[in-house]
Amino acid sequence: MDLPLLWKQYKQEKSLEAKKQLITHYAPQVKFVAERMAINLPSHIEVADLINDGIIGLMDAIEKFDMEKGFKFETYAGSRIHGAILDSLRALDWVPRNVRRKAREIEAVFQKLESELGRTPTEDEIAKSLNISLEELQKEMVSISGTSIFSLDEIFYGESGEVSLMETIREMGEGPEEEAVRKEAEKVLRQTIDELPEKEKLVVYLYYFEELTLKEITQVLSLSEARISQLHTQGIIRLKNKLRVLFQVKFPPPLQKH
Repeated sequence: MDLPLLWKQYKQEKSLEAKKQLITHYAPQVKFVAERMAINLPSHIEVADLINDGIIGLMDAIEKFDMEKGFKFETYAGSRIHGAILDSLRALDWVPRNVRRKAREIEAVFQKLESELGRTPTEDEIAKSLNISLEELQKEMVSISGTSIFSLDEIFYGESGEVSLMETIREMGEGPEEEAVRKEAEKVLRQTIDELPEKEKLVVYLYYFEELTLKEITQVLSLSEARISQLHTQGIIRLKNKLRVLFQVKFPPPLQKH
């Protein structure tokens, strides 16, 4: 397949056949993104539906991609695909209100302990603060794991308005200056991840930077899928608390009871 020719035919000649071939060529990237995002979602959310949403993002990326900027299409498309799937999931509002509330309550305990102790709290300390056993804490972390898909992509509120950390990083890189800023943002994120407890750090790093699925991470670390899910959720909660201070942003307020 002659990709440069296809891009020329579509961008200059508006060839629908060229666009169709471009979509077919890049479709595996949509499948890859959808399957990674699906790992923490409930079983009634079909991967096929995520792929369909991702295809819409891919088509949007093909339409808006500027070849003259000299940046890799795959990087640009990845952001659009990911964003399209997230938008669809948010519209579904599939996470039960009580699960969201539980997640916010647990996050608040993490934040409170870290502030009081001046260090990262242990699992035992968190469980004690919640008045539950360590085993119950681990079950609770698994029960709210579905909310972590939005953790680094949910909207933060800062002085400059709404901003999504991971989306900001993904959107950068269409020029030398933007690429430099993106790399600096990734550097800060990596340094923040390095401050996490060892196992949580490994899970978060493998998931976000090595782009492994949680199932693949279970094979690397020889831990159960439930334990990996728990470590991933805990790591993201700690990371959010650190980034809240670092970027001087705040998260949406807890849901109010009706």
